[in-house]
Parts: sequence; structure tokens; C-alpha cells
Amino acid sequence: MSTSPVAGVSYDGNGFNYGGATTTKESDGSDRFLKLLVAQMQNQDPLNPMDNAQVTSQIAQINTVTGIEKLNTTVDGLNAQFVQMQALQGATLVGTDVIVAGNKLSTNDAGVVQGGFDLGGAADSVKIEILSGSGQLLDTVNLGAQTTGRHSFDWKPPEGVAASNGQSFRVVAKSGASTVTATPLMRDTVDAVSTGDSLQLQLSRSGTVKYTDIKAFN
Repeated sequence: MSTSPVAGVSYDGNGFNYGGATTTKESDGSDRFLKLLVAQMQNQDPLNPMDNAQVTSQIAQINTVTGIEKLNTTVDGLNAQFVQMQALQGATLVGTDVIVAGNKLSTNDAGVVQGGFDLGGAADSVKIEILSGSGQLLDTVNLGAQTTGRHSFDWKPPEGVAASNGQSFRVVAKSGASTVTATPLMRDTVDAVSTGDSLQLQLSRSGTVKYTDIKAFN
């Protein structure tokens, strides 16, 4: 048997043992609930972790149903352990490329300049306007008709124009005379993670964003 980071709780490798609590149907049910919750947290996908709201909701359910006040100390410790576990699992994301909302161009390993966007509806015509760091129009990429959903594009700089980190893009999408909503997407890299009310990622180009703001992992 080893000692858990949660004060006053021992761990035997199979689940938590809550000291000298009276064995009743009520407490047995609580123990089983918490064992399942801990197992779920330990085996969660680091790319799709439970958030604190989910854990708090599940813990609140057991407190509401059983009314066991003696679990409060254990619940507090369990919350603290979850935050630590979340941070450790989030660390596996460091160095991962992600897709987030943003209009900065990026260059892949093959040297191709790329960007992406989400279309809120089908468009008869879509064009990408490439902008300099000062907002000057450098080039236009015509993509023609596009369907609803996510799309990507490559940009080959014309003669006399060099790709640089400060360049961005703008999506212009039309359906007849109407404008189609387009959300620009950019590639970024996870530099660090932090926890609080929710898992947050520190990105190389976009700064701090919530985990839920990530559109995709590459």
C-alpha cells in the first residue's frame, strides 16, 4: 500500500481506501463512485481531458445524492489531485502543432506557406488576400467555389515578394451578392501548459489560449 498525494487517503493500487469510515451501503456506493472517477481521470486522453467543471459536477452529484459531509475533505483533496494530474498530462502536449483561430501565415517543413479557414456556408467564390505586416495587399489566391466547413490553402509568393513571419491573410467569401462568414485559421505550437479553472496552453505565436479554443491537433 502506498500513500496518495491526497492527505489522509491511502491507495492500494486498485482504488482509494477512506480510512476508518463506517461501512454502510451509502458509503460503499460513495467509495465505488470515487474509485471510478479516479480511474477515469487517470486513463483520460491527454488530448481530450476532463475539465474541472466536469469533475466538480460529478462530485456535486454524489454529495447531493448521499449528503455525506465527511467526504468534503476527501473531495477537496481529490480536486487538488485532479489539477496536478491535469497539468502532468497537459505537459505531453508541449511541442505539439495545433490549429487555432488566427490569420497569420505559416511555413511547413517542406517550405510551403499555408493557411486555413472555416466557412459558415457554401460559397460561389473564395479568395485569399495576402497582406504584409503593415496591411498592404501583396497577392491574391483565388480558390473558386467552396463548400461549408474547413479548408486549407497554399501560397506561392510571386516574383519579387518573399515570405516572412509578419505576413497575414484575409478570407473573402461570397454567395451571390451575400458575404459568407469565414473564420481564418492558423498553425501554432504549444510551448507550455498551465492549469486553473481550466487547462490553458501557451502558444508560440498566439500567446495563452484555453484548451477549448484549439480547433485541431496536428
